[in-house]
Amino acid sequence: MLTGRRRARGVTLIELAVALTVLALLMFAVLPSVGVWVRNTQVRNTASSIYAGLQVARNEAIRRNAAIRFSLVSLTDSAVMNNTCALSNTGVSWVVSVRDPSSQCQYVPSNVAADANDPMIVDKNAGGQGGRNVVTCANVADGSAGADTVVFNGFGRVDNGTPIGFIDVTNETLSNDYRRFRIEVAAGGAVRMCDLAVTSTTDARYCPTRATACS
Repeated sequence: MLTGRRRARGVTLIELAVALTVLALLMFAVLPSVGVWVRNTQVRNTASSIYAGLQVARNEAIRRNAAIRFSLVSLTDSAVMNNTCALSNTGVSWVVSVRDPSSQCQYVPSNVAADANDPMIVDKNAGGQGGRNVVTCANVADGSAGADTVVFNGFGRVDNGTPIGFIDVTNETLSNDYRRFRIEVAAGGAVRMCDLAVTSTTDARYCPTRATACS
């Protein structure tokens, strides 16, 4: 008996196969862009973290009216902040402290030293937690040598020999697809983050420090 309605027609195997093929082709086309986006996000997050750490160090130095240091460190596992830390101009992790944090990064932040080895950490961050594909390189301002530490005095000015002048942050694979950020530290203590891909000097994202060497 006819009911006045057409029976719903199912999807044939051929139609399903065609749909899946089209979907697979679209995913194949989009995946490279997604990968670039993920890695650029990691680069941006790492650069922002380092920038924030430098600001913490400077602000804390002014607040305490005392010398506070920002140090880049390397770790056996870049995602785990522990006592394997060593000062390194290519470290993606960082420590803000009163004393040299080398091999003492597992101490918790404190205003009072627990013992003679306590570096009196103010803040710290294991860079590998958000970007294992990210690489950094820190140099003195003219790019002639590597640097791993910058000390701020009570006035917020840089106050150590061969301090960090800039830190480049990018992906481990060099490509025009990946962002290249630079964090600059002026002698007066001002910290800014800029984009090395920007070439217009009137653009606020332009990096005044154009040294390219990174040892």
